[in-house]
Amino acid sequence: MLTSVDRLLFVRGVPIFKELRDDFLVRLASVMDELSFPAKHTIFTEGQEGRSLYIVVSGQVRVHIGNRDLAQLDKGACFGEMSLFDAEPRSASVSTLEPCECLVLTQQQLYDAIDETPGIAINIIRLLSRRIRELNRINSQAAAQQQSNELRNADSNAVG
Repeated sequence: MLTSVDRLLFVRGVPIFKELRDDFLVRLASVMDELSFPAKHTIFTEGQEGRSLYIVVSGQVRVHIGNRDLAQLDKGACFGEMSLFDAEPRSASVSTLEPCECLVLTQQQLYDAIDETPGIAINIIRLLSRRIRELNRINSQAAAQQQSNELRNADSNAVG
């Protein structure tokens, strides 16, 4: 468990909160819950309803759809942020790779925070934008690899 001071220092270093005032961070950090998860634990599953953002305090998690890994996240990384805004089911599953401690921010806590400090919304939009760009890059690489494999198979079939 983090002390109040450790929690503030930790939250201050999280990218989506970096540009926020300390007085706001103190309030935000104080309302977050801290949860512990064992290794190989599913925190949430694709398709589940969700209204919470998680921040990895220690350990490492795997973001995946089925058996396909999308990302591995460790200390300071956020996940689950999309469900805070669109009230849609989770777009991926998240499982621990090792024992993890996470801070949790609920949708209502975030909305209250945005009412007080709208700058947090800009930071979250930046985070979401980076995630979309990364997924686009991954999808583009996968499509190029698939096209290369198809061409290679077509060439070997034409020769044979």
